[in-house]
Amino acid sequence: MGNAGVRGRPIAPLVVSPQERTYLERQVRRHRVARSLSERRRAILRCADGLPSKSVAAELGIHEHTVGKWRRRFLKDRFDGLLDEARPGRPRTIDDDQVAEVIERTLRTTPADATHWSIRSMAAETGLSHTTIRRMWSAFGLQPHRSQTFKLSSDPLFVDKVRDIVGLYLSPPNRALVLSIDEKSQIQTLDREQPVLPMMPGVPERRTHSYVRHGTTTLFAALNVASGFVIGNATSAIGQSSF
Repeated sequence: MGNAGVRGRPIAPLVVSPQERTYLERQVRRHRVARSLSERRRAILRCADGLPSKSVAAELGIHEHTVGKWRRRFLKDRFDGLLDEARPGRPRTIDDDQVAEVIERTLRTTPADATHWSIRSMAAETGLSHTTIRRMWSAFGLQPHRSQTFKLSSDPLFVDKVRDIVGLYLSPPNRALVLSIDEKSQIQTLDREQPVLPMMPGVPERRTHSYVRHGTTTLFAALNVASGFVIGNATSAIGQSSF
């Protein structure tokens, strides 16, 4: 009768050593790691703090049964228990070192003839199929072709100018001719006003829209269109400016 109020199986306490806690906390802070694995390690840390599975699940936004699953696997196999189990099917033909090499090259390098890697250029560089590269990038949330700007114009009349220019295109005056004139041909040495923030898993590369010109050089040439022979040429240089 004295145990009538106790329901369910008793839960074994989850205790981690100082070394294990240090390792888990360090891994949780890493950016280049799968979100699911980071979530499991965070759940183990909260369970080790004495929180019940229901509270940990509510805090992390996952199901209580999921917390219980990784708690049991950690108690049985420690860190190895947090890794995904091998699924039935064809054995893996690509090892973890190859995956790490592709991800590291995607994050740290750029091809010699382009501004960013494409799936096919990375496949040609590594000797893997483009389908394999696509799966790797998708798993780690990598999109090298994307970039974001993170700085707004400091011009106090920026909004008014945008309205004036866009208004000319959307609703031009009667019998008006709108001309769009770009800069003349030139070779520019450009530098962003702020450092470019590198791409990370799930986060595209970010850069300011504004830049500084460290001088420009414009090349002019007169040539015979029929033969391509250059008759004369001239060079002009312009000093530093910012936009």
